[in-house]
Amino acid sequence: MMKTENLYPPYEISFQELEECPKSAHKHNFFELVYIVSGSGKQCINSNTYKYKPGQMFLITPLDCHAFDVETITNFAFIRFNDIYIRSQSKEDRKDKERIKRLEFILHNASHQPGCILTDPGDKVLVKALVHSMATELINRNTYHQEIIDQLVNTVITIIARNISLKLPERIDENSEPAAINLINYIQEHIYSPELLRADVISSKLGMSESYLGRYFKKQIGESMQHYITKYKVKLVENRLRHSSMRINEIVMELGFTDESHLNRLFKKYNGVNPTSYRKLHQTKAAS
Repeated sequence: MMKTENLYPPYEISFQELEECPKSAHKHNFFELVYIVSGSGKQCINSNTYKYKPGQMFLITPLDCHAFDVETITNFAFIRFNDIYIRSQSKEDRKDKERIKRLEFILHNASHQPGCILTDPGDKVLVKALVHSMATELINRNTYHQEIIDQLVNTVITIIARNISLKLPERIDENSEPAAINLINYIQEHIYSPELLRADVISSKLGMSESYLGRYFKKQIGESMQHYITKYKVKLVENRLRHSSMRINEIVMELGFTDESHLNRLFKKYNGVNPTSYRKLHQTKAAS
């Protein structure tokens, strides 16, 4: 049985130079940001493999299965934090509590967004400087170094949340209604369980009538609920085709498609090619 690690302080930071992965594939009950300071290799997250290089940052969410394959000596920066840390940032006023609630939602729903978590070029530059500042504060330990590190960690986590939010539906932001956020949260959490994504089940879980649910989703998100679910699944298929060796029938079973022809038909509608051709195309690009 795979061991699951725990984190007891609200957060911890470590910088390590590694020639090989010190652990086999494992899970933990906390968030972990992994920043590549230097070096190269591969990271496996939930059976998907990604090449890493300096300047990239990966977010490992609770219960993700992951491991590293270090190819050249790599300097890692690890920032580990848990829900206690996130909630500790909240003050008593209502607005701040809502901000923390949304931050938790964004972070908890990042497990289906694999690869480097930094999508904004400016944020890549900023995170590099922040990580360097953390290392400097840890080494020098000047007056107020702990308070400064606290602020640096909070800033990095907020930047990561911003980059994740860029991948959420366009209409979901800090001003969205809590019910709309809960709806997206529910769909993403249960994307691997088709029986839980039926309109009657969702309306029952969220306390809405089935007829109102469809209208509400269209108004808040800007597209039908079924269209959103289908697009979301297709994006997950794309990630598996590009970053894993999963067979097509395994992807069909994992994501709850009726059969391979069902997946082929939907995938071609959104990408213009079938899954096999899509995989070959991206393997060719990666090799060139």
